[in-house]
Order: sequence, then structure tokens, then C-alpha cells
Amino acid sequence: MTKSELISQLAQRQPQLAAKDAEYAVKMILDAMTQSLLEGNRIEIRGFGSFGLIYRPPRLGRNPKSGAKVQVPAKHVPHFKAGKDLRERVDETAAERLAETAARG
Repeated sequence: MTKSELISQLAQRQPQLAAKDAEYAVKMILDAMTQSLLEGNRIEIRGFGSFGLIYRPPRLGRNPKSGAKVQVPAKHVPHFKAGKDLRERVDETAAERLAETAARG
């Protein structure tokens, strides 16, 4: 799902919201989440999952094209961990699709 698809679905499910209001709401939520991560905070959305930062220390890597050694600098990367409810719902849906496929052929 893309950001524009999310905005469209939000506007469809909440008819009292104009498309511009749905777009603004999604943008504000994503901006707040980004700002929180920039400040080093963890984000937890119960039933969905959590976002955090993981520190990756500097390391020696290789250029895949030339094979030359390259120093890769330290960095912080965003990390998402799905919550229990989300994992269970996805697993149930995947199992149902697998059963439907097996029943057809």
C-alpha cells in the first residue's frame, strides 16, 4: 500500500473527512512518527507494532562490482517489529489463502 492509497482508503472509510483532511491527517501522523525517531524515541502502536532505531557500528565492506574494500560508516537505521496481534492476523490470513489454494487444485 502506498501513502496515496492509505489516504484514499481513509477518505472512503470516513466520509465526513474531505480528501484533503485525510491527506493532512496521514501527513501529520507520519511527520510526528519521524520526529519522534529523530529524537531517539521508540514508537509503539498497540496491536500493530513498534518502531525504533538500531545502531550499526562502522565496518569494513566490499564494493560488489570491483571487490575493493570500503569503509562503511556507523549509522542508525529504523527498525520495525510487528506486534503479536498483527503477526497472528497475518498468519491466519496466509493459512486461509494456502488452504483455499490447496482446495482448488
